[in-house]
Amino acid sequence: MSTVSYFADDVVQARDWYASLLGVDAYFERSTPDGVLAYAEFRIGDHQAELGIVHRAFEVTPSDGPCGAVLYWAVDDLDATLARLEELGARVHDEPRVRGEGFVTASVVDPFGNVLGVMTNPHYLSVVDRIPG
Repeated sequence: MSTVSYFADDVVQARDWYASLLGVDAYFERSTPDGVLAYAEFRIGDHQAELGIVHRAFEVTPSDGPCGAVLYWAVDDLDATLARLEELGARVHDEPRVRGEGFVTASVVDPFGNVLGVMTNPHYLSVVDRIPG
């Protein structure tokens, strides 16, 4: 995974929500010619993956409900992460589910209608531990 895009009607509100969740500010932004923020991008995680917040006007297949593939972000503490997400206004989409030893997934719907997956993943941790530096 290099980039994931989430959509929002109000990119400023979504950018600020994700900045609060992630503890980092967006490093790149792009506005429409009339000054409406159309895109904000964060670099996050061990590999500086890109999380883009795109104005819903540019969504190719709009939906009235949560939809799309669920991309799971590896987290150190699933329960604390879920609590933080709910504190910020996300609602549970899928309760934590054990998928195998050490593999636990859950998902929420952010305040903008996007499904955000989180998980504990020992395989991911073992890969990160093998990266030099």
